[in-house]
Amino acid sequence: MPRSKNTFSSSFSSWRRALAQRAVHAGWAWAQRTGAVTAEHPGRFRFGALGTGTRLAFPLGTVFGEPWIRLGAHCVIGERVTLTAGLMPDLDLGPDPILCIGDGVVLGRGSHVIADTTVTIGRECYVGPYVYVTSTNHSYDDPYEPIGKQWPRMEPVSIGPGCWIGTGAVILPGARIGRNVVVAAGAVVRGQVPDHAVVAGAPARVVRRWTPDSGWQPPLRTPAPVPIPDGITPDQLLALATLDEESAARLAELEAES
Repeated sequence: MPRSKNTFSSSFSSWRRALAQRAVHAGWAWAQRTGAVTAEHPGRFRFGALGTGTRLAFPLGTVFGEPWIRLGAHCVIGERVTLTAGLMPDLDLGPDPILCIGDGVVLGRGSHVIADTTVTIGRECYVGPYVYVTSTNHSYDDPYEPIGKQWPRMEPVSIGPGCWIGTGAVILPGARIGRNVVVAAGAVVRGQVPDHAVVAGAPARVVRRWTPDSGWQPPLRTPAPVPIPDGITPDQLLALATLDEESAARLAELEAES
């Protein structure tokens, strides 16, 4: 004979689970707010500089060598981002900064910036999630010694202002990336990259470049986005979103005639 289902017990269990779930989510949101590192609330961290409006999201990745790390103003450092200066914690790295991050830089979730020697990221760079920037690489000169035990090679890295580094890209020691460069997702960059270039592949190569004389070569396949004109209100944008295709076409004709 089938066992009768206890409706009250099932409803109470569901209610209890929902309550516990809400409590967990509220607690985690509190931890994220409270654990974030800012200039006003740096916690145990003593960065060489931590600019106004900059925020390191909680939970953090590995962070050490903070006295030799300088972060500009209004940076957004995502969750689980690793920032290190020096080969290991508790080293005296001298009077000069090792890792410098400019104003307005965004580092996506899970990215790593490993600065065993100098690494510079220019202002207003947007770095996607899970990007790896390092000034150090393993060496394998000795065929008889385990690679992990051989002394690494270190070369400075510089990323110019205004760059966009795609998800999963790797920036290797010695990379010198110009200004307003696009690094495609998954690209592996080494050596010098000129200003206003797009690089892709492993190893990365220039696939498109802008110059004052020739513009973008090869030409861009899509027109540039048109910025929203000054003075347009949110209500006007919402009204435009409700227009059907015929009304939108008519509006465009009237705009062209005027």
